[in-house]
Amino acid sequence: MANIQSAKKRSRQANSRNSLKSSQRASMRTMIKNVEDAIVEKDSAKAKDLFISTQKVIDKLANKKVLPKNAVARQKSRLSKSIKKLG
Repeated sequence: MANIQSAKKRSRQANSRNSLKSSQRASMRTMIKNVEDAIVEKDSAKAKDLFISTQKVIDKLANKKVLPKNAVARQKSRLSKSIKKLG
């Protein structure tokens, strides 16, 4: 347990950042699952629309440094590749 005031503050800040980032990551994962479900259903129009909105959210999280940029690029690339296979 932190005894110094600044250490207590840093602990509070870390906890609040962690809860915010975890909720943002969870919503991003949900959006990715929705795109993947549309791909499994072979609904290319729905998949493309969902992918565009998902891509915006993923890019925002990368700019906020919630996710590493390379991980974001990899996720977008994989989703894009699977959507292109639909035709």
